[in-house]
Amino acid sequence: MKVPKVVQELIEAFERLPGIGPKSAARLTYYLLHAPKEESLKLSEAAARLKSETKLCSNCRNITQEDPCEICSDSKRDSSTICVVEHPLDVLAFERSGGYEGKYHVLHGSISPLQNIGPDELHIKELLPRLKNGVKEVVLATNQTMEGEATAMYVQRLILPLKLKITRLARGLPAGADLEYADDVTLRRAIENRSEF
Repeated sequence: MKVPKVVQELIEAFERLPGIGPKSAARLTYYLLHAPKEESLKLSEAAARLKSETKLCSNCRNITQEDPCEICSDSKRDSSTICVVEHPLDVLAFERSGGYEGKYHVLHGSISPLQNIGPDELHIKELLPRLKNGVKEVVLATNQTMEGEATAMYVQRLILPLKLKITRLARGLPAGADLEYADDVTLRRAIENRSEF
């Protein structure tokens, strides 16, 4: 069966999104095709506004509509702690957890020589001036991948001369996990990072 060109173009557009395979892309396309016209228009308008009405916060480089962002503007947040993350979605994860009350700095990626991403392609240089304004601790919350570890080590080397407290997220088993299913690296990190009970 030949699919109309406009339908195929939208399927292909959805397929380029992360986590959307061919079947999901087709389902989304056909859903919009049969949904009320207003729903399709709302989606297209929201996508257009996403690009035109958002920007990077001049302080933390998180996505925002106002500059500075809500978190940087919040006087109740702990300005003495900055959590360095790879992506804006990491900020959302921390905010959902409710366990962190400091400020953030978003790098927008990690060092990855295989993808030609070096320190200059990230927002690392914008972090350094922020550390001179009463910051006492930097939490390196990059992903625990080779790229994330390399990025954390690079940032750590840059800020060591400033004599700030540098911490890294704890590593180990997630809550509710069974030991028998843990991989060797995770189990080793769990025992190395054990804490007093």
